[in-house]
Amino acid sequence: MAELTFDQIAKEENLVYKKTSLLTDKAMSYCPGCGHGTAHRILMEVIDEMGYQDKTIGVAPVGCSVLAYEFMNIDVQQAAHGRAPALATAIKRLNPNHFVFTYQGDGDLAAIGTAETIHSINRGENFLIVFINNGIYGMTGGQMAPTTLPNMKASTCPYGRDTSIMGNPLKITELIATLPGAYYVTRQSVHTPAAVRKAKKALKNAFDYQLNRKLGTCFVEIVSNCNSGWKMTPVQANKWMEENMFPFYPLGDIKVPQ
Repeated sequence: MAELTFDQIAKEENLVYKKTSLLTDKAMSYCPGCGHGTAHRILMEVIDEMGYQDKTIGVAPVGCSVLAYEFMNIDVQQAAHGRAPALATAIKRLNPNHFVFTYQGDGDLAAIGTAETIHSINRGENFLIVFINNGIYGMTGGQMAPTTLPNMKASTCPYGRDTSIMGNPLKITELIATLPGAYYVTRQSVHTPAAVRKAKKALKNAFDYQLNRKLGTCFVEIVSNCNSGWKMTPVQANKWMEENMFPFYPLGDIKVPQ
């Protein structure tokens, strides 16, 4: 008997879902339970479903997302720490018919890359910024980040963030929404199936706006967990995120086209 192909097996078993071809077969290096893997998946699904594989260029800087090019079966360019928006600006201007996105963590985007983020958006550069906010430096040892919550513990504030000496968390998404060059700004999550669907819709909206050459930058924040940095199990981290991160970083659209 001839061996069945995957598509034949899928048809016979009435398979309703399979991994997108835009994710490579390399095992992801993210911690079990981390939201990065899900964010990668829905981003690649959107590009696959819209047929943009050969016309999309991603930019990944330093941080947990540094190896995105190993997992995403599209063109991805490495950027120096915090400089992804600057590099994306050059790529988009040189390739105006391509879809361009950056994929950045909170330490990268809201700390060392604050200037690049704000100025590229203020200019209204026509690309997408995907911002993963887990309130901590996940890759380098769990240090306090600009997004670390008040009283939240990190390796550099083991007793919790004291805002009287360490300052307040930076709500970078609300900040950039005030810029005239920001076209579409939303905050989502990927910790439940319903949340994943909303986040995927937000990413598709952002690519649609590029397709229609809307002038301005699209910004999709995804509030995520960091169970290793937070010293929690994935289940505990998701519960803590719901109870602590979401009240401070509420989900939903912040700026939508009129």
